[in-house]
Amino acid sequence: MNRDYRKWWSPALSRDMELLVFGSGGTPVLVFPTSMGRFYQWEDFGMVAHMADRIDEGWLQLWCVDSVDSESFYDKKRPAQERAARHIAYEGYLVDEVLPSIRSSNGVDYLVTIGASFGAFHALAFATRRPGIARKAIGLSGAYDSARWLDGKREGAAYFVNPLAFLPYLNDERYLAPLRQTEIVIATGHDDPHVDESRRVASVLQEKGVPASLHVWDGWAHDWPYWKEMVDVFL
Repeated sequence: MNRDYRKWWSPALSRDMELLVFGSGGTPVLVFPTSMGRFYQWEDFGMVAHMADRIDEGWLQLWCVDSVDSESFYDKKRPAQERAARHIAYEGYLVDEVLPSIRSSNGVDYLVTIGASFGAFHALAFATRRPGIARKAIGLSGAYDSARWLDGKREGAAYFVNPLAFLPYLNDERYLAPLRQTEIVIATGHDDPHVDESRRVASVLQEKGVPASLHVWDGWAHDWPYWKEMVDVFL
């Protein structure tokens, strides 16, 4: 399998950022790690090996990005609005740096975002805040009300990084039209502690006419063996 390590100084974040690319072609998939996870997490937990056939056959190309969660949502030393602003800067890194790298390396005009647990939040937040960039977003066992990491704040920058805050009030067709062209998959476990948030975000999207589907699996389903099964079904 082609494995390409990349590192560059990010102007958006004023620090070095790393990522791994698996595969030499196929549909590009932007992969987000779990809470404070690193760009090599999907490789370390066997997800890349699990998907090896699809990658080697040229169906999928994984772009596994790093996170800055420890500098944003999980940095309790910063005020909540600064944490939200740091996440917005991270989004700028994705849009202005990672996306051009994907486009220059891969001619497939289709992008999937995916993540599990906190990575599911990232996958969905990116697709809904920047509609039209991703054509499909997959959230596995996610939590989508980011106020829990921002001291309960839902105003200012904290509002704009919270799908369950801004989506219910999104009525601008400039954003809704491309969002309605995005397939969104929300999968979680029946006993997952955040299952209600999965139901809520799927419902809000459906009310806006977005093709969002909710899939609730038996049991807890919040672990890598389940996520591998979910990837087989939804990616």
